[in-house]
Amino acid sequence: MAKTSKKRKAVDKKVDSEKLYLLDEALALVKDINTAKFDASVDLHVRLGIDPRKADQALRGTANLPHGTGKTKRVVVFCTPDKVQEAKDAGADEAGLDELITKIQGGWTDFDVAIAMPPVMAQVGKVARILGPRGLMPNPKTGTVTMDLAGAIGDVKGGKVAFRVDKYGIIHSSIGRISFTPEKLLDNANELIQTLIKLKPSSAKGTYMKSVTVASTMSPGIKVDTKAIR
Repeated sequence: MAKTSKKRKAVDKKVDSEKLYLLDEALALVKDINTAKFDASVDLHVRLGIDPRKADQALRGTANLPHGTGKTKRVVVFCTPDKVQEAKDAGADEAGLDELITKIQGGWTDFDVAIAMPPVMAQVGKVARILGPRGLMPNPKTGTVTMDLAGAIGDVKGGKVAFRVDKYGIIHSSIGRISFTPEKLLDNANELIQTLIKLKPSSAKGTYMKSVTVASTMSPGIKVDTKAIR
């Protein structure tokens, strides 16, 4: 059995696994217990009282984090030839159609977000089996199928995050980096939580926000008191 390191023992002493922390307390604590030597991601895990097997409860959407995620996202754009330069000028890392599709069919998926113009979605469908399982397929619900390429690229580069519920009814999303101030992390966390509240399916019954947990890349989870969230 693996031994617990001294650092992890010290961290475990600071985190009460039975306590429900206020959100701002949890975010301050996750910074305090960080032991990573890199700028770790800070993530929010929200378990919702929904059934993802039901189409109207398969929650997905986007949130515009006021302070971004601290990560520069690589964006590709599927567009007609006359829009390639426009997309690149707006910040796209790659833009095009046939050549881009061929490149992806060859195994290339070195990007974080894919955006597409509505008229080219039929062609993009050729790589749906590659992009879909990786969560990279453009989708109108996340604002990544649009004629406003510059606006969509700007949103993604500026801090827009896409999320979708997993099969257990949990939303996982980055809300920043460990180098962020607690105040910035709190602003981002509140924006994500309020977005989820607004997207509550009308058919969802009972407690909607069942649990909220904060964690960094290498830290234990810190439980948040959902009753204190408004």
